[in-house]
Amino acid sequence: MATYRSMLELKIPTRRAAALTGVSRTTANRKPAPPRDQVPVVPQNKLSSAERAEILAALNSPEFVDLAPMQVYTKLLDQGIYLGSLSTFYRVLEENRMVKERRRLAKHPPRTVPELVATAPGQVFTWDITKLAGPVKGKYFDCYMMVDIHSRFIVGAHVHATESGVLAVEMMKGIFGHPRHPPGRARGPGNIHDVQNRRRAALGLGSHPVPLQTPRIE
Repeated sequence: MATYRSMLELKIPTRRAAALTGVSRTTANRKPAPPRDQVPVVPQNKLSSAERAEILAALNSPEFVDLAPMQVYTKLLDQGIYLGSLSTFYRVLEENRMVKERRRLAKHPPRTVPELVATAPGQVFTWDITKLAGPVKGKYFDCYMMVDIHSRFIVGAHVHATESGVLAVEMMKGIFGHPRHPPGRARGPGNIHDVQNRRRAALGLGSHPVPLQTPRIE
């Protein structure tokens, strides 16, 4: 626009000046509206500073500090107290940067998830209970199996008709009591995939220990 006006001062026709500057003559000749001092309109029902402080004190009171603004608003109405609208409650909280969790929550430091690492066979075992299909439709058995996480060999497996913690303890005692498997650290239950010999071991009834010379899980 300044270039257009400077060209007019050089006695260049308006049509040519508008074509050279890309400014519409209508826009250039339009008189801007005079600035007007606009006084912000204050609502007649605007709360005073004392009333807003009263709302903030009610929201942070021990009785309502653990409640959402909607719950505080309704409970105050039940008590016959009206401090302002629900939107006013949120505006007061927003002004004080309190639209967040206002409850006194305990802060727990981050904890490292414990992990067991095995550098050689016989250090860490993992065990699981897997459902095995029986010889009859609808009949299932529970295969208790323990695996060495380093060598991935099955160090012991029992098949029972039920799932019980006592049976799991008996399996562990039998495995740890074997001279080839001294007591180590047990981890589990974990996700242990099935192998074909476990299905063959489940074709009978009752408890059937699987020999310790079992294949390696690949």
